[in-house]
Amino acid sequence: MKEQKLIAITGPSASGKSSLAINLAKELNGEIISVDSRQIYKELNIGSAKPTEEEKQGILHHLTDIVDINQDYTVANFADDAKSKIQEIKSRGKSVILAGGTGLYFRVLLQDFDLPRVAPDESLRNELNAKTTQELYDMLCYLDPDMAKQIHFNNKVKIVRALEVCKILGIPMSKARKKKESPYNILWIGLNSSNREYLYSRANKRVDNMLEQGLEAEARTLFNKYPDNKILLNTIGYQELYPYFNGEITLTNAAEKLKQNTRRYIKRQLSWFNANKEIIWFDIEKQSQKEITETVLKKYKNL
Repeated sequence: MKEQKLIAITGPSASGKSSLAINLAKELNGEIISVDSRQIYKELNIGSAKPTEEEKQGILHHLTDIVDINQDYTVANFADDAKSKIQEIKSRGKSVILAGGTGLYFRVLLQDFDLPRVAPDESLRNELNAKTTQELYDMLCYLDPDMAKQIHFNNKVKIVRALEVCKILGIPMSKARKKKESPYNILWIGLNSSNREYLYSRANKRVDNMLEQGLEAEARTLFNKYPDNKILLNTIGYQELYPYFNGEITLTNAAEKLKQNTRRYIKRQLSWFNANKEIIWFDIEKQSQKEITETVLKKYKNL
């Protein structure tokens, strides 16, 4: 019998995961662990949709603002930190709610993968980064076709990491991952909408809100402070503004590109989460946050 109960809230961008997590935390005397590969970074605030102190409503949030933007941080690092936080929260008699949209983080932490622990090799990374993203992706398709299917062909950071593991271990990263059984009793909750246009309209509105909140100024400050930073150049919400700052496109064009990339990201997120058959899905257009919260609470108590 797995005694460590926890709730995992997944779903695409702009589906209301943070709000649901806060509602549940208030009802269950809980704390929230962010499962987001960009909210971990300090200074990435508006563009990563990091909740403000006011939005947190006094609920403790963990694993946000823990890494400097120039610091290497892998999914294995996240899994270690998250496991430690789960134990810490449980030791205080609190409930644990995980919420976020990074599918790989969820998979490694809660499902059946244990990534190989391979330290970064700066010399090898520099050699790989000198190649184009297409050259690297072609190399990954040859060395580890299974892993290539799981990484977007434009995600240079993840492609380089997969190749680094392949070359250091001498075997494909997909083969180096060990199967494990999760020690947790998990209630998987997914937020989505059967009406994709409704979800896209929410995402578009969030982009507009980010720009109103000062995303342009935040991104400009970060690019001036960290020129050519790989995290900024590979993060939706910041990478789209880089050509604008260089005078290549208008702010309107950058905003439209950001909306387009967010919609594409939503599709990739749903591909990740739809593979998990344990997720109980709720339609955010047809059910209110209150209704979803009440249903989840009942399911959690019966877990």
